[in-house]
Amino acid sequence: MKKVLASVGIGSATVDTVLSSTTVTPGETVDAEVHVSGGSAEQEVGAIRFELETRYATEEGYRETDVDRFTLTEGLTVEPDQEETRSVQIEIPYGTPATLGNIDVWVETELDIDWAVDPEDKDYLDVQPTPRLQAVFDAMEELGFSFRSAECEADPYGRYGSGHRFVQEFEFRPQSGPFRGDLDEVELVARESADELTLFVEIDRRGGLLSEMAETDESKTSLTVRDADVATVRDDLERAIERHA
Repeated sequence: MKKVLASVGIGSATVDTVLSSTTVTPGETVDAEVHVSGGSAEQEVGAIRFELETRYATEEGYRETDVDRFTLTEGLTVEPDQEETRSVQIEIPYGTPATLGNIDVWVETELDIDWAVDPEDKDYLDVQPTPRLQAVFDAMEELGFSFRSAECEADPYGRYGSGHRFVQEFEFRPQSGPFRGDLDEVELVARESADELTLFVEIDRRGGLLSEMAETDESKTSLTVRDADVATVRDDLERAIERHA
């Protein structure tokens, strides 16, 4: 009877992941301990899996997706009331969205148990911008732009080459500086690797109704950021925006 109850989640094994820090930056790894507690009956665990997840906006609403996933172990037998702890390092890959605005990122730990409701644990992360992305934000502020919003949006055709189903878009509005009065907004999408950050820039000029209908008030360009030097990034951004403003 205990095995029958465990198969529907009553008295089943449980899992709890304890992270050394919930504040992370893409490109780093975070240490974690995975605590598995046996239930009221012996259970075979096919695998302990980790999924780094977020959600993104589509035309139909929000959808959850994996940023990354990996398996810690396979073929584990959990005895009744057994307590087991395993250490693991979880890599936060480039492409993990920064948790700005309403964006959530979390680590989900799951025990794969046949014929049972898979026990799982969810831990939310505070994902900080990388040094290069932070330099972009600081440069935009020095150019008189204020941060307006951040959103993860569907990229079904892979236009940005992110390798994911989505991209994170940052929206800025000019409040002062050389572009105030000339632009409505600037939208940025960042694709980063260990070596560089490619910044896709969309400039929305302040135009009349006809230009907006014809979409002639929008221009797109891109630039590469290799060092987190705010002055250099500011100058590169200013030149790129000036050429298309």
